[in-house]
Amino acid sequence: MKKILSSIFLLFLTLSGFAQQNSDMKSRYFEVRKYYANEGKLQDLLNRFENHTMKLFEKAGMENIAYFVPVDNTDNSMTYILGYPDEKSRDQMWESFMNDPEWKKAYEASRVNGPLVKSIDQTFMVLAPNLNDNPKPMPSGVIQMRTYTLFEGKVPNIQARFRDHTQALFEKQGLRNYPYWMTVPKDGSQPKLLYLLGAKDQASFDAGFQAFLKDPEWIKARDASEASGKIVEKVDAVMFKTLPFSPLK
Repeated sequence: MKKILSSIFLLFLTLSGFAQQNSDMKSRYFEVRKYYANEGKLQDLLNRFENHTMKLFEKAGMENIAYFVPVDNTDNSMTYILGYPDEKSRDQMWESFMNDPEWKKAYEASRVNGPLVKSIDQTFMVLAPNLNDNPKPMPSGVIQMRTYTLFEGKVPNIQARFRDHTQALFEKQGLRNYPYWMTVPKDGSQPKLLYLLGAKDQASFDAGFQAFLKDPEWIKARDASEASGKIVEKVDAVMFKTLPFSPLK
């Protein structure tokens, strides 16, 4: 039953996201991929993406959305976001990419002195309903990826709070709303909210976010939204800078 409800929820999110998407993105299904590079291999990995991988993704029909490295890159990683028309197309496109002779040649050439990637994390997503109507933001010096684990049954509550209050209050403090997604867990568990929030530099981000937290409008909206119980169980936040070749800035 849990997986059936999750599938119904995914269909609703996909259709809603498509109906209200007015950014440059053409996709309806998305994937965050985090690559942990082997020691001394991160720059080689970035070079492979810039010189080969990105164009071969596009050749296979994928959409390059964004490419990042953490501001404080303690785990020697890079993170990127790809878009697809739908879940089924995702698997077909990856098969086409992996079997492309041009990719195989570039892949083997890049590994002459050892493999570049140690491990990969994946998160699948669809656009969050009614949270992507904002104008395309100005390019940002830093972008934070924020992932909200929600208490059971609180997905509609978090969507309503962001739609009616949070996004506008971010903008009030000079913060920039990038795309908002809901994750699609493969185990059928409750989706999480994942979004990108930017600012012109780290100091502006820190000042804007602290001002947001202290804003009486935010405190009032938060307290009202939690009258029937807390909404957010945990927030994971990572500060990124976009790579020069990233389409999203």
